[in-house]
Amino acid sequence: MSWGFLRDVLSGVNKYSTGIGRIWLAIVFLFRLLVYVVAAEHVWKDEQKEFECNIRQPGCENVCFDHFFPVSQVRLWALQLIMVSTPSLLVVLHVAYRENREKRHRKKLYKNPGSMDGGLLCTYLISLLFKTGFEIGFLFLFYLLYGGFNVPRLVKCDMNPCPNTVDCYISKPTEKKVFLYIVVVTSCLCIVLNVIELSYLVLKYSIKCCLKKQDKQRKDSSEHTTLNYVEHNGTTLCHGNESATIFSIQGEDGRDLPPSQHEE
Repeated sequence: MSWGFLRDVLSGVNKYSTGIGRIWLAIVFLFRLLVYVVAAEHVWKDEQKEFECNIRQPGCENVCFDHFFPVSQVRLWALQLIMVSTPSLLVVLHVAYRENREKRHRKKLYKNPGSMDGGLLCTYLISLLFKTGFEIGFLFLFYLLYGGFNVPRLVKCDMNPCPNTVDCYISKPTEKKVFLYIVVVTSCLCIVLNVIELSYLVLKYSIKCCLKKQDKQRKDSSEHTTLNYVEHNGTTLCHGNESATIFSIQGEDGRDLPPSQHEE
């Protein structure tokens, strides 16, 4: 199986990811994709041929193998890799849409097509939710299909057409167990990173929105509720947003003339 397309997709997403997202990509590349391509495919290469039971009853080994391994572990691992990686394609497609929209209108519509804001931020958060959901779903499916995260050396089968309970032996159980633990650990680590990145982005942009809102309220209040007090040989009266200044004017005989009000 060629993994070039998946590699190209993940490499493209790397440009628009946060620091935590780049760590996730590194783990997917090193501990999942490369391990699968280099080693895991060869370990599970001929698993049905190497599955042996201590009886030569026709069809018994096939039925027992299908019972204990309804889906090949390595193929399920490959499907998990594809499913948790493809949501990142949503981010690449959204950036491509922004770039194409700017070309179509022949003007600058975005500060940067790859900037993490607005609709692109929502797309990125949705991709994180999908990746986390797929990771948890495949771990749960793996546990249900194989009865846990273990590869036993010996399994006992009494399925028809086996005449009685027979012992069946799984090839390379220890090696398969090691790779299975790698799958589980890296999946759990990816889930933790996705949750951390999701929380970080939500918290970061929530704080950013709150600060913007406070700044706007501060500016509005300074423009509409500022009171100017003017004092000039008189008393300033304030009513709401209006102020009235009473001026005292003296005549030639030294007596005060009636006050006059000037509203500002």
